[in-house]
Amino acid sequence: MTNIQFISKSVQTAVINIQKTVKLLQEDCTITFISRYRKDTTGNLDEVQIEQISKLQTVYEVIVKRKESILKSIDEQGQLIPELNKKIQESFDLQELEDLYLPFKKKKKTRADVAREKGLEPLAKIILAQNNDNVDFIATQYLNTKVLNEDEALQGARDIIAEWINENIYVRKQLRRLYQRKAVIETKEVKKKKEISATNPVRVQNSDRVEDDSKKYEHYFDWAEPLTKAPSHRLLAMLRAESEGFVKLNVSVEKQEALDFIEENIIKNARSESKPHLELAIKDSYKRLLEPAISNEALQEAKANADANSIQVFANNLGQLLLAPPLGEKRILAIDPGFRSGCKVVCLDENGTLLYNENIYPHAPQNETAMAMKKIRSMVNAYQIDAISIGNGTASRETEFFIKKIAFDKLVQVFVVSEAGASVYSASKIAREEFPNYDVTVRGSVSIGRRLSDPLAELVKIDPKAIGVGQYQHDVDQTKLKEELDKTVIRCVNSVGININTASKHLLSYVSGIGEKLAENIVQYRSENGPFTDRKQLKKVPRLGDKAYQQGVAFIRIKGGKNPLDNSAVHPEAYVIVEKMAKDLKFTVTEIIGNKEKITLIKPENYITPEIGLLTLKDIIKELEKPGLDPRKTAKIFEFDANVKTIKDLKTGMVLPGIVNNITNFGCFVDIGIKESGLVHISQLRAGFVSDVNEVVKLQEHVQVKVTEVDEERKRIQLTMVL
Repeated sequence: MTNIQFISKSVQTAVINIQKTVKLLQEDCTITFISRYRKDTTGNLDEVQIEQISKLQTVYEVIVKRKESILKSIDEQGQLIPELNKKIQESFDLQELEDLYLPFKKKKKTRADVAREKGLEPLAKIILAQNNDNVDFIATQYLNTKVLNEDEALQGARDIIAEWINENIYVRKQLRRLYQRKAVIETKEVKKKKEISATNPVRVQNSDRVEDDSKKYEHYFDWAEPLTKAPSHRLLAMLRAESEGFVKLNVSVEKQEALDFIEENIIKNARSESKPHLELAIKDSYKRLLEPAISNEALQEAKANADANSIQVFANNLGQLLLAPPLGEKRILAIDPGFRSGCKVVCLDENGTLLYNENIYPHAPQNETAMAMKKIRSMVNAYQIDAISIGNGTASRETEFFIKKIAFDKLVQVFVVSEAGASVYSASKIAREEFPNYDVTVRGSVSIGRRLSDPLAELVKIDPKAIGVGQYQHDVDQTKLKEELDKTVIRCVNSVGININTASKHLLSYVSGIGEKLAENIVQYRSENGPFTDRKQLKKVPRLGDKAYQQGVAFIRIKGGKNPLDNSAVHPEAYVIVEKMAKDLKFTVTEIIGNKEKITLIKPENYITPEIGLLTLKDIIKELEKPGLDPRKTAKIFEFDANVKTIKDLKTGMVLPGIVNNITNFGCFVDIGIKESGLVHISQLRAGFVSDVNEVVKLQEHVQVKVTEVDEERKRIQLTMVL
């Protein structure tokens, strides 16, 4: 089977499209570039389809490499018979390949190996053949210095048969199917953790923590459900409870059903004297070898699916957060609120450059409210501030109320933004490089301000796992999580495009084809030579070759440059065509950009070339109508209910404004302006059945919710959007 045949089994598109896409990928073209600028080549495949082809190509390569390794190993053992070689060559299933390799796999000495060394394999073959009526007598013929009696001989033979059953490909395959259909996952509470002495304060504190954790998992102290029905969040919760020692977890099927199936396939002669020995071997094989292996496989497969599900939830949330509405190029006063330590205030210009910083103390214990108001007014006037950004952490609501009491000389918009990850950024190497002469409090405040002007440009500097929009993010496969989150960031950055003259090296590194090193080189070139005025200048950046230029150039923007197309998503390879379009209309390129009336006169079919087809031409015309259009919406002001400041202020039946701050498979969490977020279960998102939370809400969406339950002790709030 070729790679194209392998991929075409899973991707629904013409084989020629797969062939051309694989060729582009092998030429080091990025998925982002292919989906955007090679639509005519791929048959208009989108990013998801191209990514699927890329993944399947990788899987194919892994399978081929594993087959080569298996064949080499078996051949070196001198046991690669033609029939086995054919089976391995024809298989493109990793699990099946491992089953074929199992008998030849190097492993610790087994009970069957010991029995073989005692010369008992012939006896095992006689028993398995089931055509001899005097098994006990035959066993006496295998007594020697290592086998002292008949029972020892029969036990050794059964050990060998048990291993053969375990290595039976058909048995393993069918047992897997049985587990896939009927496996049940069970959890039971383990013994209480050892009592902790009250004489040791540290141990008492730890005991309280263990008790709190225990309450989190008490739902799983006696739990059972079909493995296929366990949603990802519940499975990951059970696995975490087991890893922390609160429950014992088991995955199983009905034992007798499994044994009956194996007996049906192994015992061919029910009247043979071999039958009782085969029954014992089957029970032993299932209990000691098959059940632990297949059960673990089933659990690992379920875990892998749960991981994939949770990683996708995280990626979706991250994508929505990165593409949150920006305020744009405005002068911003940002505040990291606090009580005793005061509020750290910074002033930023339109490009996010730090102009000034100061501390104010409007809250208790200092209560320097009048002085703080005077300072804020002075800063707003001195630095021509357009908007104020307040972090949503400690003292956020109090600071918001304080700011809104100030009478400014002009309209100043006030926003509350998420602080999630700001502390991680402020202590990071990136922040130290940006602000070597300022402490973490100033850096954190700058991050809060920049998040308002451009969330994407600021959040790319922070490890996505620190932003807090995941579901059991620490329990999933960390390598796969990082891969998916990186892809999400790349997708978001390139969908928006970046201003090459203001972008940080961290933002630039996510541009198609660029990467960290070239991003550093671009920033260095910019600092030495001044702002870019032409996309062609990118070719002068050290180590930025033709391939990197081709892949990344159309995703960067140059405002006010020499060529107006440099501030659009039109690729330079199509500039000649746009110039011809303008010439045919007897206009300049500048005159047709943004002029819908003139653009409608263009007939794309007249400009098809061997390299650029109709699909790309239609994209070019669409881009000319609104060049460099930012796909993100505009930031909107939001206000929480002024009467709700803590969980104690909540009453059942209250209808409150809120902001969706996390989405999971079982619902969404909503910030209602207090420390604790409330949960809207998926069943409470709207009237009727909801299969996907993202169908109803998006991250950072402004919503109205009703309080249905408040548990002050456990700090839990239940909400509904069915008003």
